[in-house]
Amino acid sequence: MTAAPPTRRLLALAASAFVVLAAEPLYLLVDTAVVGHLGPRPLAGLGIGAALMGLLTIVGTFVEYGTTSRAARWFGAGRTDAALNEGVQASWLAAGIGLAVVVLGEVFAHPLTSLLAGGAGPTQRAAEGWFRIAVIGMPGVLLVLAGNGWMRGVQRTREPVRIVVAANALSAVASPLLVYPVGLGLDGSAIANVAAQAVGAVLFVRALHGTGVGLRPERAIMRAQALVARDLIVRSAAFQVAFITAAGVASRMGTAQIGAHQIGLQLWEFTALLLDSFAIAAQSLVGAALGASDADSARSMAWQVSRWGLYAGLGFALLLAAGWFAVPRLFTSSPAVVAQAHVLWPWFIAMMPAAGVVFALDGVLIGAGDVGFLRTITVIAAVFAFAPLNLAALHWHWGLGGVWAGLTAFIGVRLVGMVLRARGTAWAVTGTT
Repeated sequence: MTAAPPTRRLLALAASAFVVLAAEPLYLLVDTAVVGHLGPRPLAGLGIGAALMGLLTIVGTFVEYGTTSRAARWFGAGRTDAALNEGVQASWLAAGIGLAVVVLGEVFAHPLTSLLAGGAGPTQRAAEGWFRIAVIGMPGVLLVLAGNGWMRGVQRTREPVRIVVAANALSAVASPLLVYPVGLGLDGSAIANVAAQAVGAVLFVRALHGTGVGLRPERAIMRAQALVARDLIVRSAAFQVAFITAAGVASRMGTAQIGAHQIGLQLWEFTALLLDSFAIAAQSLVGAALGASDADSARSMAWQVSRWGLYAGLGFALLLAAGWFAVPRLFTSSPAVVAQAHVLWPWFIAMMPAAGVVFALDGVLIGAGDVGFLRTITVIAAVFAFAPLNLAALHWHWGLGGVWAGLTAFIGVRLVGMVLRARGTAWAVTGTT
C-alpha cells in the first residue's frame, strides 16, 4: 500500500485555503456589523439580498470545485499544461454565465425580493435596492471562483491568498466609509461588494495570462466541464433552497427573527468556509492521487482529512459556546434581535462537529469527481430532513429554533450518507477522465 500524503502537506494546503476562505466571510461579517447598526430593517434587507446572491452564485459552483478536481487530475498525471487549460475554459464560462445572471437578476429583482420578504414594503425595498447593485458584480464573483479553482488544482497556494485578501481588504475599508461618512446607507454596502469582486477578477485573469497558456476558448473542454456542472449545480441548489427557504420563513416570523437569522447565517457561512479549508486541501490531494493512479493514498486521505475536520468543528463549537453572550452584540444593538440570536445559538453549536466531518468528506468526494452521489445525498437531506422541519416551524410557531433544528438535521443526514459512501471504494476511480 502506498503511504498517505504527509500530514504536513495537508496542513500547508489547508492553511492557505483557510486564509482565502476566511477573507470573504470576514468581509461579510464586517459588512453585516456595519449595516446592523443602521437598524433592524436595513439588516433584514441585507439578509434577503444576500440570500438571493447566494442562490444565483450556485450556477457558478462548478467553475470552482469542478475545475479543482479536473485540474488536479491532470496535475497528478504530470500534465500541468492541460491543468492550466482547465482554468482558461472555466474562466470563459464564468464570464459568460456571470453576464447572463446580471440580466436575469435585474429583470426578476422585484418579484424575488417580494417573495422572500412576504410582499412589498420597507424591508423588500431595502433588499431590492441592495440586490440590484450587488448583482452587477456576478461576473467578477464567478471569475474569482474559477481562479481559485485552477490554482488549487495545480497546488499554487500563495497567489490566491494575496489576491483575495487584497480585494476584500479594500472592500472592508470602503463599506463603512460609503455607508456612513459618504451617506449612501445600505447601497454603500452593495457598491463595496462589487468593487471587491471586480478587483479580484482582474487579478485572477492577470495571473492566468501570466502562465503563458493559450487563452483560446475550447468547446470540447467547456462541454466536459458543463457535464460536471449538472450535478454540482443540483447539489448547490439544494443547499441554497434550504437556506433561502429558511430566510423566507424567518422573515415571516418578524423583523427581529430575520435580523437574528442573518447574523447566525453569516457566522455559519464563516465557520463553514473555514471548516472547508480541509476540504479544499482534500480536493487537490485526492484529485492528484487519483490522476496518478494511486487510489490507496486517496482513500487514506479521506479519513485523515475527516479527523482534522472533526477537530476543527469541535474547536468552533467551543468558541461559539464561549461567545453566546458577547458575539451577537457585535452585530446589532437591538435587544430583540439579540434575544432571537440566543434562540438559534444552541443549534448552531450542536451542528459544528458533524459539519466539520461533512465538509471534509465533501472535499474528498468532489476531488474524486463523485459529484453524482453528492447531488443525491444533498437533495435527500434538503427534501426529507430540512424542508419538513422548516415548514413545521412556521405552521406550529416553533420560532427561529425550529428553523435551525431543520438546518441541523440537514447536516446530520448528509453526515450519515457520506461516511457510508467513504467507507466503500466506488468513489476512488483512477485516471484523468
